[in-house]
Amino acid sequence: MSNDLPSFDKAQYALAAKPGVSAPDQCKLCSQPIAENYYRVNGDMACGTCAAQATPNLPADSHAAFTRAILYGIGAAILGMVLYAGFEMVTGIIIGYLAIGVGYLVGKAMKLGSKGRGGRRYQVAAALLTYASVSIAAIPVAIYTYSSHRTSQVAAPADSAAAAHPFPEDSSGTSDPPEQHEPMSRSAALIALTGLGLASPFLELREGFGGIIGLFILFLGIRAAWSLTAGHDFATPDISGPYAAKPHVV
Repeated sequence: MSNDLPSFDKAQYALAAKPGVSAPDQCKLCSQPIAENYYRVNGDMACGTCAAQATPNLPADSHAAFTRAILYGIGAAILGMVLYAGFEMVTGIIIGYLAIGVGYLVGKAMKLGSKGRGGRRYQVAAALLTYASVSIAAIPVAIYTYSSHRTSQVAAPADSAAAAHPFPEDSSGTSDPPEQHEPMSRSAALIALTGLGLASPFLELREGFGGIIGLFILFLGIRAAWSLTAGHDFATPDISGPYAAKPHVV
């Protein structure tokens, strides 16, 4: 007795009913014929049902999700700045590749805050936060370096004549007091330091090739944050369509 029994739980279709008639397109996932429209799932032809099942069920974007992602990103940027500056101040070694780690930290934090959401506005925010984190790290490093040099500097003994006459005298014998400058407010000083910090990656171009390398590594860190906050998840299938199925040729 033949074991080739017919299957009644799944419809079977002939590829070509008769000579001169082309076989209909078939879904690569369920092997069902495609009558009108089809999709591409990772390059393979698929019917509408299989394409819908393969579509990732990602939550819709919202203002709350974006705000939460920004807050997480700011926290990660501050942490990255502290780690970046702290490593340089403790070891005295400048490792530009830490900028890539900062970008990764910011991107992952924003993705965590948005619960998997992403998109262009997330990417722009992640890039700006990464740049600000790395560039502003130059401020505490500069302050620490200046304070260390000032503390270790040995004061030279003052000249006796200069001590007796601290201000230079003109030809008439009268002394001119030094020009008084109005002290800078804390807010103005903070703004000035922030501006210098943000411009520090480009100011380092004066060092020549080292400055160019530093700027390029910063770009790699920004690109890492940009990629992590993209709207498309590369772990999900690539789905495109619909496309019109080819007509049957008789």
